[in-house]
Amino acid sequence: MKDVNSSRAADTLARPFSVRGLTSRNRIAMAPMTRQFSPGGVPGQDVADYYTRRAAGGVGLIITEGTYVDHPSAGTSDRVPRFHGEDALAGWAGVADSVHRAGGAIIPQLWHVGVTRTEGAGPVADAEPVGPSGVSLAGEPKGRAMTQQDLDDVIAAFADAAAAAERIGFDGIELHGAHGYLIDQFLWAGSNRRTDAYGGDIVARTRFAAEIVAACRAAVSDAFPIFFRMSQWKMDAYEAKLAETPEELESLLTPLAAAGVDVFHASTRRYWLPEFDDSDLNLGGWVKKISGLPTVTVGSVGLDGDFFNAFQGNGSQVTGIDQLLDRLERDEFDMVAVGRALIADPEWAEKTLGGRTGDITPFDAGMLSTLR
Repeated sequence: MKDVNSSRAADTLARPFSVRGLTSRNRIAMAPMTRQFSPGGVPGQDVADYYTRRAAGGVGLIITEGTYVDHPSAGTSDRVPRFHGEDALAGWAGVADSVHRAGGAIIPQLWHVGVTRTEGAGPVADAEPVGPSGVSLAGEPKGRAMTQQDLDDVIAAFADAAAAAERIGFDGIELHGAHGYLIDQFLWAGSNRRTDAYGGDIVARTRFAAEIVAACRAAVSDAFPIFFRMSQWKMDAYEAKLAETPEELESLLTPLAAAGVDVFHASTRRYWLPEFDDSDLNLGGWVKKISGLPTVTVGSVGLDGDFFNAFQGNGSQVTGIDQLLDRLERDEFDMVAVGRALIADPEWAEKTLGGRTGDITPFDAGMLSTLR
């Protein structure tokens, strides 16, 4: 049985979205979610099937789980896929081809965990955690501050991964600059205490991120878009703010846009919450208003529970998307990334576009233990 809002959902969400040479058949993206089902860092057929089911189920753009760039300290698990090495890249080429055959576009999220790395963990057990200042997100000593050589090596690793993504058939890349991982550690004053050109005021703190963006832009063709995922909140620092005001946000965004970002992916816990006082715009809305660039919004879409409750073992119920459609209709943002709802139901997009939201399977934390 179709819902009364089926035509509205279809009209709003089914519009194609294009940036550079990438075209998504609709406004629905799969959000990147770490799954740890790639032993040795190599995505297998089960990973290809997992993403392909979502593309076959109507998702326009697949953004893969975070994938480690080629740097010893980039990762913190040997079951998270990497985006370097012939074996891993061959696996990813198979994933991209399978998603394309199902009608979807796909971009990998490129990732370095920085100082959040667990010492002694894989994929390189003896690699020391590194970050801007040798302190954890909580401000305690951890790892070591990166040298200029470290910075240059990481920038090159991101650029190499971007070039590899285009070479093996992906449609673009996303740089993980959110949630307290390496790029975000440089952006946030709480973790960046450097006194050189990579630290200081908010503009100086963007330098490392902007250099990564520029290096990736130089490594790929003009047809290949760069997405940049950003957030205010961090793991273990949920109330953190990169920008307290729209003016500070503009100072942050301007160097990144100038370096070559094409789309900002603004991560929030709940997409419907306003980011600043005196406006109901969420973070994605503010980023679009300030930068003039397309944005992706994300945060508990279609569910009643937020990110943190879900990963503490609490389930969520399916909820309506009327407010999401309201915001899309007024072009507050351009795409909607869906996370846990797509883990629960690979056909979430098809059911939503077809007005069959009553048939959607609700998310339960137990679903995280398998690839469905």
